[in-house]
Amino acid sequence: MRPLLRRARNVFGRGLKDDGARSSLVDTGSVGAGEATEKKEGDVTNFVAPVNENGVELPEPELQRGVSDAEALTLTWTKKTLILVFINMWFLYFVNAFQSSVYDTISPYVASYYEYHSLSGLPSAIADACSAAVFIPMAKLIDTWGRAEGFLLMTFFATLGLILMASCNGFGIYCAGYVFYEMGFMGMEYCVDVITADVSKLKNRAFAYAFTSSPYIITAFAGPHVGQEFYNLAGDGWRWGFGTWAIIFPLTAAPLFFTLKYTVRKAERQGHLIREPSGRNFWENVCHWTKEFDLVGVFVFTLGLVLFELPFDIADYAPDGWRSGYIIAMLVIGFSMLFFFAMWEKFLAPKPMLEITYIKNRTVIGACLLDATYQLSYYCWNYYFTSFLQVVNGLTPQEAGWINHIFDIVSGLLLLFIGWVISITGRFKWLLFISVPLYIFAQGLMIYFRHPGMSVGYQIMCQIFIAIGGAIFIIVEQLAILAAVDHQHFASALALLNVVGTIGDSAGLTISMSVWENTFPNALQRYLPESAMSNFDNIYNDLSVQRGYPLGSATRIAIQKAYGYAELRLLAIGTGIMVLAIPWALMIRNINVKEKPQVKGTVF
Repeated sequence: MRPLLRRARNVFGRGLKDDGARSSLVDTGSVGAGEATEKKEGDVTNFVAPVNENGVELPEPELQRGVSDAEALTLTWTKKTLILVFINMWFLYFVNAFQSSVYDTISPYVASYYEYHSLSGLPSAIADACSAAVFIPMAKLIDTWGRAEGFLLMTFFATLGLILMASCNGFGIYCAGYVFYEMGFMGMEYCVDVITADVSKLKNRAFAYAFTSSPYIITAFAGPHVGQEFYNLAGDGWRWGFGTWAIIFPLTAAPLFFTLKYTVRKAERQGHLIREPSGRNFWENVCHWTKEFDLVGVFVFTLGLVLFELPFDIADYAPDGWRSGYIIAMLVIGFSMLFFFAMWEKFLAPKPMLEITYIKNRTVIGACLLDATYQLSYYCWNYYFTSFLQVVNGLTPQEAGWINHIFDIVSGLLLLFIGWVISITGRFKWLLFISVPLYIFAQGLMIYFRHPGMSVGYQIMCQIFIAIGGAIFIIVEQLAILAAVDHQHFASALALLNVVGTIGDSAGLTISMSVWENTFPNALQRYLPESAMSNFDNIYNDLSVQRGYPLGSATRIAIQKAYGYAELRLLAIGTGIMVLAIPWALMIRNINVKEKPQVKGTVF
């Protein structure tokens, strides 16, 4: 880690004064107050920022409040503060990654504790549906209110969710807690991603994202071990697997919030950020911020998306399935509200949440469709993977967690290299011509190797290939969509990418649970010996009961065969969906990120 930090300091220091004082990366020259020009230097365009009457550099005048604050940050802080902010963001990802890997290890047992192992994917599916509805409103909030304020709100939700999961007394409360937790952590990561884009050059942005997400290399090993230790605690000691992080996370998040707020105040004092008195009374303020925040659009989109997505997650548990009245009503109302949202944004919204011009951009469309396809394909088979490894291959929860987190280890190392290569070459599309075929090939291999009798080494090999392809998808999607927009639209572009990706997550989990519930119990009934049929419900609903039968026994072999039967169908669906990634990758333009300046000031 020390060589990586040394390299980060070297990159941060380029173009900055040795004494640590703020040094703008642009030359203001003799530009008049409030004016902005640009000059050519080689093949790169350097923007000359507007200045006030005292010659102090200012953000672009047309920017929204949150974006202006972000530009004022980079015009005000020192390179030392910038480095400390990146280190803080690294620790935030570390805490999130650690908690996520602990959750992945113990969540099947939490569901089994309430005798709902077959529904262990339900909390994630519902949380994804709700989280998808949060990103677009969050983009509007952090653009109109501020990055720090949005980050604080998401920190509160995540902490509340952890507290609820630690203290729950039923599966329903556990699901509700996970929804808050997932919304908060995904929202927090989204805010950090936007801040990372605010304070990094486009050509270095892939490396910046790789650096902040590198903690997954560590937590991939430590998380499953700690998760098993929480599982081994007597009684319901797994609760500490959530309660511990409810204490740690707010303490880790606090420095970033206070640094952002302090620097904005400092920018105001130094004249980099000018707040003119609005002169509005209370009701005029209400009307103003209702328009700025697009409150109508936010409400319609959020409620419409939740209503439209939830039936796919809960229809199987409704009294009459898809024929249940409230399921049909939710679908109709949700779709109608999403249609109204599109019309509102296109024709009526005074301050639209999404810029229609960018939504029509083929790079934006291609990146979003690629992300949705990848997430949908991945979550079709991944959720029951650790259970498969424990039941079929006889691994412990810790060992299964290690294999499941191979993606984190490989991607964490690979992305640092890929980010460096992109910063040198300025191109990223060529990476998709490697990753898409490799990912489809790896999923196809898993169809052959994912059944009883196969060595666990084959599973590890496939996971390495999956990690290489998936890591490239993630970084290229983010870089491509940010390269297609300007700084004013960073938040909304990343929000759109997160929305479609999260919808893909939710749809994949829904498909996974639906296929599982229509294949695994039927296969169990077919393969279980007569002596075990009296314990059928416990075997189906409890992972601990499944693992309790000795390896090589007739009942354990029957359970393993049922796992193989269900997993084969999950993987086949996921592989078929992944073929759609080929046309989506071709839609993305091969933008040269070295020739497109987007941010200014003391940046990475």
